[in-house]
Amino acid sequence: MKKHIIWLIAVFFCQIQANGQTNIDFREFTLDNGLHVIMHKDNRTPIVVTSVMYHVGSKNEDPDRTGFAHFFEHLLFEGSENIDRGEYTNLVEGNGGALNAFTSNDVTYYYELMPSNYLELALYLESERMLHAKIDEVGLETQREVVKEEKRQRYDNQPYGTILPETLARAYTRHPYQWAPIGSLDHLNAASLDEFMQFYKDFYVPNNAILTIAGDIDYEQTAAWVKKYFSEIPEGEHEIYRPEVEEPRKETEIRDVIYDNIQIPAIIQAYNLPPKNHPDAYAMEMLSTYLTGGKSSLMTKELVDKQQKALVIAAIPLDLEDGGIFIMYGIANMGVEPEDLENEVDLLIRKVQEEGISDQDFQKLQNIIENDLVSKNSSIEGIAQNLAESRLFYGDTGYINREMEKYGEVTKADIQRVAREYLTLDGRVVLYYLPKSQQTAASQE
Repeated sequence: MKKHIIWLIAVFFCQIQANGQTNIDFREFTLDNGLHVIMHKDNRTPIVVTSVMYHVGSKNEDPDRTGFAHFFEHLLFEGSENIDRGEYTNLVEGNGGALNAFTSNDVTYYYELMPSNYLELALYLESERMLHAKIDEVGLETQREVVKEEKRQRYDNQPYGTILPETLARAYTRHPYQWAPIGSLDHLNAASLDEFMQFYKDFYVPNNAILTIAGDIDYEQTAAWVKKYFSEIPEGEHEIYRPEVEEPRKETEIRDVIYDNIQIPAIIQAYNLPPKNHPDAYAMEMLSTYLTGGKSSLMTKELVDKQQKALVIAAIPLDLEDGGIFIMYGIANMGVEPEDLENEVDLLIRKVQEEGISDQDFQKLQNIIENDLVSKNSSIEGIAQNLAESRLFYGDTGYINREMEKYGEVTKADIQRVAREYLTLDGRVVLYYLPKSQQTAASQE
């Protein structure tokens, strides 16, 4: 009960502690082994987040061994040479903390939220993960089963669950973004222990990581503990593999039909985007918010509320390091053909391309973006992650304090321009998700 009380208090204060904060103070340094360290002090509540962002995601994988980065997200909770199997999580939660991780196409991120008097423990745990991770056949078999179950729940048995992997496979023809982080279970089953060990040695090294500590800390003491636990870790032996592949611009539309275990058809449209740090990324983010960002967005008001052609319409803008995709999907209302819904979506896209947006809508959009940016830094967890991403993706930790300025530079004309440039109707992916019953009917015709 005690640890749950501590956790609830921590969550409460994390949600309110940074509201209204416009400037994030931090200190940073780099160890001789290449580990970059960022520290942010906020002594208002007795909690601290310790996180490590590794610059490795699904794009760094061998095409014949996909799913490794996501697999390691799970595997590195198995323990270490000095931490018994299963004890990693117990050490955090048993001392009133919480922990989690995620994998994307570009990065893998681990963090612990702890009472601040356990900061040294959190640093020790992350150093063990980096230096002495337990990688053996027992752990591999355990986590294979975990990943299989995750795939069943999130992709195979989830209605419309395969939208991401099916879209990526068609949106990219050369770049390794063409597979989702979940990867292939066949690849994971075929991989040897030596292959997993090599992946660990190649990517989970200090010179491929950013360590961020945010919360109730003392800068000098924290730096001393960081050096104590991380200085001995050797840098990687090889140059970090980064795919140097430029995805060619699409000139023709790709169409396909996916038969899924669903009752109601859906349409998916995907458009290739510029790299995450490209100047147009800000205008594209604002455009996606304007089109599908919530109940007041253009397409929701027009297609869900007014015309009632869609039950829901939304977007998944993947702003990836080497160039992402803007995925838009709509689930058709009862009796509405996918073609009809697609035509209405295209009409609205053309309307923005030809007419732009009004002054009133632009002001509302600016307010939404500003609120979203404030929310990103409204918790200690958010600050820790955004500090790391600023350093990794933009090469400057101070970007965290300039992001609002970047969006402030976007004009109405910019939004109209990127709509014309990137939402090209003749260079996109269009998927129809149809019920499997229609596949049977089609085969009998």
